[in-house]
Amino acid sequence: MTLRQIFIRYKSAIATVIFFVLIENIAWIIEPTFFGQLLDALIDDFYNKEHIDFVTPLIIWIIIYLINATGGSLSRYFSGKKYAQVYADIAVRMIVVSRKKGYPMTKTLARAELAKEYIVFLKERLPEVSWQVTATFGAVVALFFYDWRIAAISSLVLIPMAIINRKYRNTVTKLQKDIHDTREDIYRVVESKDDSRIQEYFLDMVAPQTKIAKWNSLNYIIIKVFLMIIFIGVLFICVDVDNFSTGKIYSVVAYIWTFISSTEYLPGLMESIASVRELSVRLKEEEVY
Repeated sequence: MTLRQIFIRYKSAIATVIFFVLIENIAWIIEPTFFGQLLDALIDDFYNKEHIDFVTPLIIWIIIYLINATGGSLSRYFSGKKYAQVYADIAVRMIVVSRKKGYPMTKTLARAELAKEYIVFLKERLPEVSWQVTATFGAVVALFFYDWRIAAISSLVLIPMAIINRKYRNTVTKLQKDIHDTREDIYRVVESKDDSRIQEYFLDMVAPQTKIAKWNSLNYIIIKVFLMIIFIGVLFICVDVDNFSTGKIYSVVAYIWTFISSTEYLPGLMESIASVRELSVRLKEEEVY
């Protein structure tokens, strides 16, 4: 069963979870703007002694914050509930089909275990994909409303990031194949009761995992250096703009940090995508309808 088949078969469950994830993400990405407005209103009212209505922006910010919290709570509830049912159904179907094809029980159980990676992707990585898209493009769009130069600098870094992550994903896909090849033999190896074979089995997974870790580390540091350049550029622009209030500076910095922090998901996200891509190719023959 491929990832595409899973999306088609369980589209209702997946859509339910993603709906609440998007509510959480969208509320989070617009929250800095309204908190910045609240901050300016409070400063004008308490420090500049101007009679400013800060109650309205406070209420708006509280509503947005509660929407974010509600979306996050419901997405986590439905994620645990729906995906547990999805995995149970996938595992049963894969075992039934594998038995019909005459696979040995060790291989059948190993493939049912490998299918958990689909659930990890749906439960953990898919929300991260949603957040990555929302945070990256949402932050850039929001920054355009403050200063086009800040948004332009942030947009430029997306090009090298895309190139780096494509290279990383392609490399890790090949390494994930080696890991999956080894994992398929786990039950057969343990069943042999040969201590040397068991030790060799686990040692065989060390090399590809070490290579993945090296690529993960390299990918992370390169992206961080690019983002440091962005942040320095933004700081100089903020100083150069005369009409930036305290609230606006807070909002800009919050969006920049959102943009930066969202990239921390990228190495793990690319690794997970590479894993399920290889798994989809491996399990494509298990057409479960």
